[in-house]
Amino acid sequence: MRVTTLTSIALVSFALSNPASAQNAASGGHGQGHGRHGQMNHGAMESSPDAAKAEFDHQFIDTMIVHHESAIEMAKLAADRAEHDELKQMARKMMNDQQKETQQLQEWKKQWYGDKGDAVNMKMSGMAESMKNMPMEKLEAAKGAAFDAMFIDMMTRHHRGAIKMAEVARQKAKRPEIKKLSQDVMRVQKQEVAEMTKWRKEWKLSGK
Repeated sequence: MRVTTLTSIALVSFALSNPASAQNAASGGHGQGHGRHGQMNHGAMESSPDAAKAEFDHQFIDTMIVHHESAIEMAKLAADRAEHDELKQMARKMMNDQQKETQQLQEWKKQWYGDKGDAVNMKMSGMAESMKNMPMEKLEAAKGAAFDAMFIDMMTRHHRGAIKMAEVARQKAKRPEIKKLSQDVMRVQKQEVAEMTKWRKEWKLSGK
Protein backbone atom coordinates (compact mmCIF):
# COMPACT_ATOMS: atom_id res chain seq x y z
CA MET A 1 0.00 0.00 0.00
CA ARG A 2 1.33 3.40 -0.93
CA VAL A 3 1.55 5.87 1.94
CA THR A 4 0.00 9.31 1.39
CA THR A 5 2.35 12.11 0.48
CA LEU A 6 1.37 14.06 3.59
CA THR A 7 2.35 11.15 5.78
CA SER A 8 5.48 10.75 3.73
CA ILE A 9 6.54 14.36 4.32
CA ALA A 10 6.15 13.86 8.05
CA LEU A 11 8.24 10.69 7.84
CA VAL A 12 10.90 12.45 5.78
CA SER A 13 11.06 15.20 8.38
CA PHE A 14 11.34 12.68 11.20
CA ALA A 15 13.97 10.66 9.36
CA LEU A 16 16.21 13.64 8.71
CA SER A 17 16.22 14.39 12.43
CA ASN A 18 16.14 10.78 13.69
CA PRO A 19 17.51 8.51 10.95
CA ALA A 20 17.87 5.35 13.04
CA SER A 21 14.38 5.49 14.51
CA ALA A 22 12.82 6.44 11.20
CA GLN A 23 14.40 3.48 9.48
CA ASN A 24 12.76 1.16 11.98
CA ALA A 25 9.40 2.86 11.50
CA ALA A 26 9.72 2.85 7.73
CA SER A 27 10.43 -0.86 7.54
CA GLY A 28 7.02 -1.73 8.94
CA GLY A 29 5.20 -2.50 5.76
CA HIS A 30 6.43 0.03 3.21
CA GLY A 31 9.74 -1.53 2.20
CA GLN A 32 12.25 0.04 -0.13
CA GLY A 33 10.26 -0.03 -3.34
CA HIS A 34 8.37 2.51 -5.40
CA GLY A 35 4.62 3.00 -5.66
CA ARG A 36 4.72 3.69 -9.42
CA HIS A 37 7.09 4.82 -12.13
CA GLY A 38 8.47 8.14 -10.99
CA GLN A 39 6.75 7.93 -7.57
CA MET A 40 9.29 7.14 -4.88
CA ASN A 41 8.34 5.57 -1.56
CA HIS A 42 9.21 8.38 0.85
CA GLY A 43 8.64 6.02 3.75
CA ALA A 44 11.94 4.33 2.95
CA MET A 45 13.68 7.56 3.95
CA GLU A 46 16.67 6.97 1.73
CA SER A 47 18.06 8.14 -1.54
CA SER A 48 17.76 5.66 -4.37
CA PRO A 49 20.67 3.21 -4.49
CA ASP A 50 23.68 4.81 -6.20
CA ALA A 51 21.64 7.96 -6.90
CA ALA A 52 24.72 10.18 -6.54
CA LYS A 53 26.40 8.20 -9.36
CA ALA A 54 23.57 8.86 -11.82
CA GLU A 55 23.64 11.69 -14.34
CA PHE A 56 22.79 14.99 -12.70
CA ASP A 57 19.76 15.49 -14.97
CA HIS A 58 18.41 12.10 -13.88
CA GLN A 59 18.92 12.96 -10.22
CA PHE A 60 17.28 16.35 -10.65
CA ILE A 61 14.22 14.94 -12.40
CA ASP A 62 13.51 12.26 -9.81
CA THR A 63 14.31 14.45 -6.81
CA MET A 64 12.28 17.43 -8.03
CA ILE A 65 9.28 15.16 -8.67
CA VAL A 66 9.36 14.15 -5.01
CA HIS A 67 9.82 17.79 -3.97
CA HIS A 68 6.93 19.01 -6.12
CA GLU A 69 4.58 16.29 -4.91
CA SER A 70 5.07 17.35 -1.31
CA ALA A 71 4.36 20.99 -2.24
CA ILE A 72 1.20 19.97 -4.10
CA GLU A 73 -0.13 18.21 -1.01
CA MET A 74 0.52 21.25 1.16
CA ALA A 75 -1.13 23.49 -1.43
CA LYS A 76 -4.20 21.26 -1.47
CA LEU A 77 -4.63 21.92 2.24
CA ALA A 78 -4.26 25.68 1.76
CA ALA A 79 -6.68 25.80 -1.15
CA ASP A 80 -9.32 24.40 1.17
CA ARG A 81 -8.40 25.77 4.61
CA ALA A 82 -6.61 29.10 4.24
CA GLU A 83 -8.38 32.01 5.90
CA HIS A 84 -7.30 34.56 3.28
CA ASP A 85 -8.65 34.25 -0.25
CA GLU A 86 -5.35 35.50 -1.69
CA LEU A 87 -3.57 32.52 -0.16
CA LYS A 88 -6.20 30.11 -1.44
CA GLN A 89 -5.77 31.49 -4.95
CA MET A 90 -2.00 31.22 -4.76
CA ALA A 91 -2.28 27.65 -3.47
CA ARG A 92 -4.45 26.70 -6.45
CA LYS A 93 -1.91 28.27 -8.80
CA MET A 94 0.91 26.36 -7.07
CA MET A 95 -0.98 23.11 -7.54
CA ASN A 96 -1.60 23.81 -11.23
CA ASP A 97 1.97 24.94 -11.95
CA GLN A 98 3.67 22.12 -10.11
CA GLN A 99 1.33 19.43 -11.43
CA LYS A 100 2.21 20.55 -14.96
CA GLU A 101 5.94 20.57 -14.15
CA THR A 102 5.68 17.14 -12.51
CA GLN A 103 3.99 15.73 -15.60
CA GLN A 104 6.74 17.22 -17.78
CA LEU A 105 9.45 15.77 -15.55
CA GLN A 106 7.78 12.36 -15.65
CA GLU A 107 7.67 12.50 -19.45
CA TRP A 108 11.38 13.35 -19.59
CA LYS A 109 12.14 10.58 -17.13
CA LYS A 110 10.37 8.07 -19.36
CA GLN A 111 11.97 9.43 -22.52
CA TRP A 112 15.54 9.80 -21.29
CA TYR A 113 15.91 7.42 -18.34
CA GLY A 114 13.07 4.94 -18.68
CA ASP A 115 15.43 1.99 -18.30
CA LYS A 116 17.64 3.51 -15.61
CA GLY A 117 15.52 3.07 -12.49
CA ASP A 118 15.20 5.83 -9.90
CA ALA A 119 17.80 8.39 -8.83
CA VAL A 120 16.21 10.29 -5.96
CA ASN A 121 19.01 12.07 -4.10
CA MET A 122 17.81 13.25 -0.69
CA LYS A 123 21.20 14.92 -0.20
CA MET A 124 20.87 17.15 -3.25
CA SER A 125 21.48 20.79 -2.34
CA GLY A 126 18.14 22.31 -1.36
CA MET A 127 16.31 19.00 -0.90
CA ALA A 128 17.22 18.01 2.64
CA GLU A 129 16.84 21.46 4.19
CA SER A 130 13.44 22.07 2.60
CA MET A 131 12.01 18.71 3.74
CA LYS A 132 13.39 18.76 7.30
CA ASN A 133 11.22 19.52 10.35
CA MET A 134 7.98 19.96 8.41
CA PRO A 135 5.20 19.63 11.03
CA MET A 136 2.53 18.26 8.70
CA GLU A 137 0.31 16.99 11.50
CA LYS A 138 0.25 20.47 13.03
CA LEU A 139 -0.51 22.04 9.67
CA GLU A 140 -3.40 19.64 9.12
CA ALA A 141 -4.78 20.52 12.54
CA ALA A 142 -4.32 24.30 12.28
CA LYS A 143 -7.17 26.68 11.47
CA GLY A 144 -7.70 30.30 10.54
CA ALA A 145 -4.83 32.74 10.84
CA ALA A 146 -2.68 30.11 12.57
CA PHE A 147 -2.97 27.89 9.49
CA ASP A 148 -2.06 30.74 7.16
CA ALA A 149 1.04 31.61 9.21
CA MET A 150 2.21 28.01 9.38
CA PHE A 151 1.56 27.36 5.70
CA ILE A 152 3.45 30.49 4.64
CA ASP A 153 6.43 29.57 6.83
CA MET A 154 6.54 25.98 5.59
CA MET A 155 5.95 26.75 1.93
CA THR A 156 8.46 29.59 1.96
CA ARG A 157 11.15 27.24 3.25
CA HIS A 158 10.05 24.56 0.81
CA HIS A 159 10.21 27.02 -2.10
CA ARG A 160 13.68 28.20 -1.08
CA GLY A 161 14.85 24.60 -1.26
CA ALA A 162 13.44 24.25 -4.78
CA ILE A 163 15.09 27.52 -5.78
CA LYS A 164 18.44 26.23 -4.54
CA MET A 165 17.94 22.97 -6.46
CA ALA A 166 17.09 24.96 -9.59
CA GLU A 167 20.14 27.21 -9.17
CA VAL A 168 22.36 24.13 -9.09
CA ALA A 169 20.57 22.69 -12.12
CA ARG A 170 21.21 25.85 -14.13
CA GLN A 171 24.93 25.21 -13.65
CA LYS A 172 25.11 21.41 -13.82
CA ALA A 173 22.30 20.23 -16.10
CA LYS A 174 23.31 19.09 -19.57
CA ARG A 175 19.92 19.27 -21.20
CA PRO A 176 18.54 22.72 -22.16
CA GLU A 177 15.05 21.56 -21.22
CA ILE A 178 16.16 21.08 -17.60
CA LYS A 179 17.89 24.46 -17.57
CA LYS A 180 14.74 26.16 -18.90
CA LEU A 181 12.47 24.47 -16.37
CA SER A 182 14.90 25.44 -13.61
CA GLN A 183 14.75 29.08 -14.68
CA ASP A 184 10.96 28.92 -14.56
CA VAL A 185 11.00 27.37 -11.09
CA MET A 186 13.31 30.09 -9.81
CA ARG A 187 11.30 32.92 -11.34
CA VAL A 188 7.87 31.74 -10.18
CA GLN A 189 8.84 30.55 -6.73
CA LYS A 190 10.88 33.66 -5.93
CA GLN A 191 7.81 35.72 -6.79
CA GLU A 192 5.63 33.55 -4.57
CA VAL A 193 8.07 33.77 -1.66
CA ALA A 194 8.10 37.56 -1.94
CA GLU A 195 4.30 37.69 -2.06
CA MET A 196 3.85 35.35 0.90
CA THR A 197 6.42 37.30 2.92
CA LYS A 198 4.55 40.53 2.19
CA TRP A 199 1.19 39.01 3.16
CA ARG A 200 2.54 37.61 6.39
CA LYS A 201 3.58 41.11 7.41
CA GLU A 202 0.42 42.84 6.13
CA TRP A 203 -1.86 40.33 7.85
CA LYS A 204 0.17 40.54 11.06
CA LEU A 205 0.37 36.78 11.33
CA SER A 206 2.18 35.47 14.37
CA GLY A 207 3.63 32.11 15.37
CA LYS A 208 5.64 29.50 13.56
